[in-house]
Amino acid sequence: MNTYVSPLRWTAAALVVLSLTTATTGGVAAAPASPVAASSAGSHLGKPDLSAVPDVIATDIQMPWGMAFLPGGDALITERQTSRVLRIGPGHAPEHVRTIPDVYLPGGDGGLLGLDVSPRFARDKLVYVYYTAVDGESRIARFKLGSDEPLDVVLAFDRGENHSGGRLKFGPDGMLYATVGDGRTPENAQDLTNLNGKILRVTPDGRPAPGNPFPDSPIWSYGHRNPEGLAWDARGRMYSAEFGEDAFDEINLIKPGRNYGWPMVEGTGDTDNGRLTNPLITFPTTVGPSGIAIAGNTLYMAGLTGQTLYTMPLVNGRIGEPKEYLPGVHGRLRTVEIAPDGALWLTTSNQPRQPREGDDRVLRFPAR
Repeated sequence: MNTYVSPLRWTAAALVVLSLTTATTGGVAAAPASPVAASSAGSHLGKPDLSAVPDVIATDIQMPWGMAFLPGGDALITERQTSRVLRIGPGHAPEHVRTIPDVYLPGGDGGLLGLDVSPRFARDKLVYVYYTAVDGESRIARFKLGSDEPLDVVLAFDRGENHSGGRLKFGPDGMLYATVGDGRTPENAQDLTNLNGKILRVTPDGRPAPGNPFPDSPIWSYGHRNPEGLAWDARGRMYSAEFGEDAFDEINLIKPGRNYGWPMVEGTGDTDNGRLTNPLITFPTTVGPSGIAIAGNTLYMAGLTGQTLYTMPLVNGRIGEPKEYLPGVHGRLRTVEIAPDGALWLTTSNQPRQPREGDDRVLRFPAR
């Protein structure tokens, strides 16, 4: 682990207290080997050219948050502030395709957040969204693109006051992963009967996925404060970016059943005889890591607070020295994704704090 310094429906009645073994795992059932197989995740054509002048794909977007690509090159994005899902792409104006009902729009970090499309999208046309709801829940729901059928909620749980997490992605194994913050109640992160402060892994229908480390639970890992980034490399290893509180932001290598320490440890600390897992790298909380993406052997991270795009080399599950790109050029950066053609798409997140002309924007850096 190294530290970088600059030059994320279970109601209370449905929760089940898990039966956990002790022994060498210190009170946590021994996790199985990760079922995430090696895949094409993290491998794309070419490499993004961050020295190029980016194409402006869309302007005047109200806090773009989630992003997922469609066949043909367009992308769907969520607008956190308006509850809308938009279709964007080069050469045409943004198209409003859906409004998500009952979204809670607080002054904090909730709203309409993560988005991904079904691995079988060519056949089922399903789009998945993560949002905070007005009735006190966080929800993962799906709808069929181009259809007026009602939204189908596949998983719901208490949302807490803040720290919503929100990244939603299908993994190389075809399962759906969600990063969930601690709800601004730190003890949630260590409570295995509470889904806040966790990374979840469920089937496309929202059920606990086969091979999860805790019986009948969607929990994949725990001890998280507010993870907003999620990505896989070409070997199927999963990485997450996480906001710290007062000391350190983190990037973690996520493994099933592992405890990442919050709130006992922020950043690197005592692993309690191996029961806690340290991050791969830490950053000052002036960085504010949000979305991450991987292309080849490079991890890209959108710095929200630091208003900078960071790149880091990946070598066998380890992270090398970060490099900074675009410091302050586009303001706050929220989401970064690698398109199927190898281009890097990047969203700003300057609304409503300090919007610049045309904000918020979606930018595209072409592949070399």
